[in-house]
Amino acid sequence: MSEFVKIPSGHYLVGTNSQEGFKKDKEGPQVLVWMDEFEIETTPVTNEEFKQFVQATGYVTEAEKFGWSYVFHYFLSMEEKIKAQEMSGLNWWLAVEGADWCHPEGKNSSIEMRMDHPVVHVSRNDALVYCKYTGKRLPTEIEWEIAAKGGTTNERYPWGEEFLIDGKHQCNIWQGEFPLTNTLEDGFDKTAPVKSYAPNGYGLYQMIGNVWEWCLNPQGIDLNVFQEKDSQYFFERYETFDDQSYALKGGSFLCHESYCKRYRIAARNGNTGTSTSNNMGFRCVKK
Repeated sequence: MSEFVKIPSGHYLVGTNSQEGFKKDKEGPQVLVWMDEFEIETTPVTNEEFKQFVQATGYVTEAEKFGWSYVFHYFLSMEEKIKAQEMSGLNWWLAVEGADWCHPEGKNSSIEMRMDHPVVHVSRNDALVYCKYTGKRLPTEIEWEIAAKGGTTNERYPWGEEFLIDGKHQCNIWQGEFPLTNTLEDGFDKTAPVKSYAPNGYGLYQMIGNVWEWCLNPQGIDLNVFQEKDSQYFFERYETFDDQSYALKGGSFLCHESYCKRYRIAARNGNTGTSTSNNMGFRCVKK
């Protein structure tokens, strides 16, 4: 059963003036926005919740229709790697036949022991169908970012500006030599149960790491647009089923500082609406 917390209305600083990210991501300059009150789920949508939705509706995800989805090479046998097709330019991502939300690493894998993990291999279009059925919607990037801060002014992590607290990991990302060796210092090699780490100040779990989370608005729009348009504008305009590029936030268990240091509150990313992989999920809001 999903739980929601209320984020109060008010003025919020979003984005960052630091140069930590990639220039193309348009993380700054920082802007002040007004945000109306909204409610957001305390966790990403879990396998258990998505399974209940599928059982109730008979919905078939896009990965299931396509017959394949992207899986990170680390989780595949040599035989599976030989059969799969590499993603152009990112040879650690492989198109694996039979990979979908209930078979995260391919047809021989299962979510049976992962019902409290975030659902993955869901496209943005799949997420929209789930939201419509449950009477919810996806968050805008700005709603997500405000919620992730947990009532603080932090720009990097919900727990502060330093990544570790007393030498301990606060989220699920990659440790070791990316993309070959994971030392598992945080305890996980793939997704973690959605309540594995302490929540932020609002009681929200895993806003950083674990899985990328789909957002409502297009990828890479200027932050000042959020000063001019409210959430209802984005909902009315972009609750659409297509393959345009849309925003993703939060990073995933495959993020590493040597390659993709986007596991920060202000970091921005995106992908096309039909894209699916074993590190992308979502959480919902209501208003």
